[in-house]
Amino acid sequence: MRSILHCDLNGFFASVECLRNPKLKNIPMAVSGDPKLRHGIILAKNEIAKKYGIYTPETVYSAKKKCPNLVLVRPHMDEYKKYSKLVNEIYLKYTDRVEPFSIDESFLDITESIKLFGSPRQIAYKIKEEVKNTLGLTISVGVSFNKIFAKMGSDMKKPDAITVIDYEHFRDIIHPLPVEDMLFVGKSTKETLRKMRIYKIGDIAEYDVAKLIKKLGKMGIQLYNYANGIDNDEVEFFGTKHDPKSISRGITFAQDISDLKYLMNILDNLCEEVVRTLRINKMKCSNVCVSIKYSNFSVINRQRKIFKTDLFQEILKVAKEILKENYNSFPVRKLTVGLSLLESIDDEVQLDLFTIQNENTKNVLNSRIEEANKIVDDMQNKFGTEKIKFGTLIKKE
Repeated sequence: MRSILHCDLNGFFASVECLRNPKLKNIPMAVSGDPKLRHGIILAKNEIAKKYGIYTPETVYSAKKKCPNLVLVRPHMDEYKKYSKLVNEIYLKYTDRVEPFSIDESFLDITESIKLFGSPRQIAYKIKEEVKNTLGLTISVGVSFNKIFAKMGSDMKKPDAITVIDYEHFRDIIHPLPVEDMLFVGKSTKETLRKMRIYKIGDIAEYDVAKLIKKLGKMGIQLYNYANGIDNDEVEFFGTKHDPKSISRGITFAQDISDLKYLMNILDNLCEEVVRTLRINKMKCSNVCVSIKYSNFSVINRQRKIFKTDLFQEILKVAKEILKENYNSFPVRKLTVGLSLLESIDDEVQLDLFTIQNENTKNVLNSRIEEANKIVDDMQNKFGTEKIKFGTLIKKE
């Protein structure tokens, strides 16, 4: 039987801002994006603001109606990253199996730590108090025998709390809860389950699994297992890296854009960012996708397969072709570029005769472009992305 913790920093962004400015501790405050740039949602709030019914994510407009004297603070991501690193360093004192789930959440497998530090609850308490006394931040900790219940436990009591869901009592704790409290049950799944007269998690545990699969596919068996306490997903060792399955960058405009030339210029920069990330991960892509969200919130996604590449020029060319072919002159709210079908550069790929012939005609040119890209990579790593760019990204006045 494993012992898993899920540690969740309480109102993390807001708590860090209160550390930076202690005057914020005794007034209703929240961290939010800039409403003028359409990022006007509440990212985090302190306990005082929470008493007004303010939640995340909620629009700033709505939050201000509930609490007119709400103080809004712009986010400082560098500070949040710093504190996230410091918190995980505390976790690592107790186990090397620390798997960050987000910037403010981490799973810990403490199964092998019990002989050194005490019972799972005792370890959770020691960690909670060390974070509070060392960094001035509070966490809620879920303690259980799997990751799903540990995560659900940390959500049950906030702030600065510990919830234990052990194997002997999990049915008493979990089964009476509404289905929407189960991890991964969103609005759509909730409605589907209600139509099946499934209202509580215990109903899922006792339902005919074949019927669940018929209605929900793979999600059906997953929810059935979770409701019955079956989750064998391991907590990974800290620092475990996985190759990304896709890479994307997007921008939401401060004002709707109807100028195709301007959108093309934006596409230049988005492509530069995704290609740089692609090359940092030492990967190539075989699929380019462009997503256009219009002012009426309708979205079109168009993609095109290409020969495996990590060359900025080739990816940009395809992305611009997709945008030009699919832009319908309506005002654009958001533009996104994505790369998928990623492969490691070291992977060997079997080429057919036609691919080989096609490649031979490009060998000389592509080798020169490749060298140019590598030089730009090295210079950007040394001097920064703003100072070193391809000439195509330098806009004429």
